[in-house]
Amino acid sequence: MPAVPSRRRWSRRLARWLLLAAAAWFVGSVLLVLLLRFVPPPLSAVMAADWLGAKVSGDHDFVLRHRWTPWQRVSPALPIALVAAEDQRFPLHHGFDFEAIQRAIEEADDGERLRGASTISQQVAKNLFLWSGRSFVRKGLEAYFTVLLETLWPKRRILEVYLNIAEFGHGIYGAAAASEQFFHTTPERLDARQSALLAAVLPNPARFRVDRPSPYVLRRAAWIQRQANQLGGAAYLPH
Repeated sequence: MPAVPSRRRWSRRLARWLLLAAAAWFVGSVLLVLLLRFVPPPLSAVMAADWLGAKVSGDHDFVLRHRWTPWQRVSPALPIALVAAEDQRFPLHHGFDFEAIQRAIEEADDGERLRGASTISQQVAKNLFLWSGRSFVRKGLEAYFTVLLETLWPKRRILEVYLNIAEFGHGIYGAAAASEQFFHTTPERLDARQSALLAAVLPNPARFRVDRPSPYVLRRAAWIQRQANQLGGAAYLPH
């Protein structure tokens, strides 16, 4: 007879521990996001995963290049190029561009390849905190961290972190490493064309090259420059 009450006690204890663990994870994640609003992240989850993957696979050519650069030391041409290329409604939405999602669904219904509709906020959430993949768990966590970022960070901070952790080539992360590697200059000296070339490879930096741009990359870079101008240049970005 005592077995049933004993099982109930263990069930209640387990439920209590699970609730406490969930609460601790929630508080910890909020505190981490708040901290990174003011402190530059030393690296991202994607950087760490790429470095570990290279070590495990024996990729001796992999060298992780990354150096944080504050917003004030980045050319105004780069942030607007990134927004023009990746998320033109970035100043207007709250983390999720439902218009872009709807367009992507309609294009897929018309027989076109399903394209991504991730915003810059979603990309920061994924690259900074999570792993690559398409599981429902990862997408759910991405949505959670996107809401936290949009709630606790100003838009400029989201864009500042994005341009510092985006991958521009094999082992090359952020504006500083990319500027030095591809153009032998600093981020604050990037011109509009160089910024557009960096933004043009972001859909697939493993395939597209900044230093040896294909005709497609050159066309995309020219389109990005036109879009940046039509948006109004750096004045379009949130202050």
